[in-house]
Amino acid sequence: MKIVVINGPNLNFLGIREPHIYGNSSLNDLEKKIKNYSCERQIDVQFFQSNSEGALIDYLQSCYYEKVEGIIINPGAYTHYSYALSDAIKSISIPTIEVHISHIHNREEFRKHSVTASSCIGVIEGFGMESYRIALDAMLYYLEKQKSEETENEN
Repeated sequence: MKIVVINGPNLNFLGIREPHIYGNSSLNDLEKKIKNYSCERQIDVQFFQSNSEGALIDYLQSCYYEKVEGIIINPGAYTHYSYALSDAIKSISIPTIEVHISHIHNREEFRKHSVTASSCIGVIEGFGMESYRIALDAMLYYLEKQKSEETENEN
């Protein structure tokens, strides 16, 4: 099973940027934690981070050709205004879960609306770095349920 974790703008500054909101762990720390968790479950997890909207869209489209089974994405600030990113998520038809470290609905007014969420199968937010682990568990549940339903439909 191949799952990709995508992080958008400024997430490369985890541990530096507003630690009172995002914590003291770096992006590298987060990726190690997710990698260890996924290895226990024998899942291939790959990571990508960019501060550029176009690079994120290009990477999402490459996931389609690479037959990625699931995507966990933290679009960063693009969450709130990137219709292009939302369209890219829709266009690839890969189950995608939006994730946020902070609880975006408890923050500034402009952060309370996500234009990308409607393109995703779900949103996990507000659990700090654990949001990613929760999203991974949710993705595994979703993919297993989907496979089970396909098997039932074949019979």
